[in-house]
Amino acid sequence: MAEENAERPERESRPSPIDVHVGSRIRLRRTLLGMSQERLGDALGLTFQQVQKYERGMNRVGASRLFDISRILDVPISYFFDDMPEGMSESPVSGPRGRTYGFAEQQEPFSVGIDDQLTKRETLELVRAYYRIPDAPMRKRIFDLIKSLAPADASFEEN
Repeated sequence: MAEENAERPERESRPSPIDVHVGSRIRLRRTLLGMSQERLGDALGLTFQQVQKYERGMNRVGASRLFDISRILDVPISYFFDDMPEGMSESPVSGPRGRTYGFAEQQEPFSVGIDDQLTKRETLELVRAYYRIPDAPMRKRIFDLIKSLAPADASFEEN
C-alpha cells in the first residue's frame, strides 16, 4: 500500500487555474446580477463561505453543482469556461497514469488576449448602474458619450 501512495503525485496545495477561472466567472455573473454570496448560497443550500470558496477556486465545483449555479445565474454552463486565459486549455490534465494531454491539445485556446479590466469591481458596478437606467434613449446617449471620450481601440470596435 505504501508503494501505491508513493506512485501517486501529491496534489498541489494551490487551486487549479481552471477552478480559479470558473470561480471568477461565478463571481462575475453573481455580481452583475447584484446577487450576494449569501443569496446564491441560500439558493444552492450552502453557506456564503462555501460560495466564497467556489469563487476563489479553493473548492472545485462539481458538475451537478455547476449545473445548478448556471440555472440560478441564468447562463449556459459554457459561460463558466468562456474567456479562459491563453494557454490554460493547453496545459496537461491529470489522468489515471499521471500527467497526460487531452485529445484536443492542438485546439485553439478558448480565448486570446483577455482584458482583466472586465472583471474589476469598478467595471461591474458601472455595467450594473448603466443597465439600471430605465430610459433606453438616455442609456444610448450615455453609451455614445463614453465611447466619444475613450481613445479608439480596434479590438473593441463594432463590426
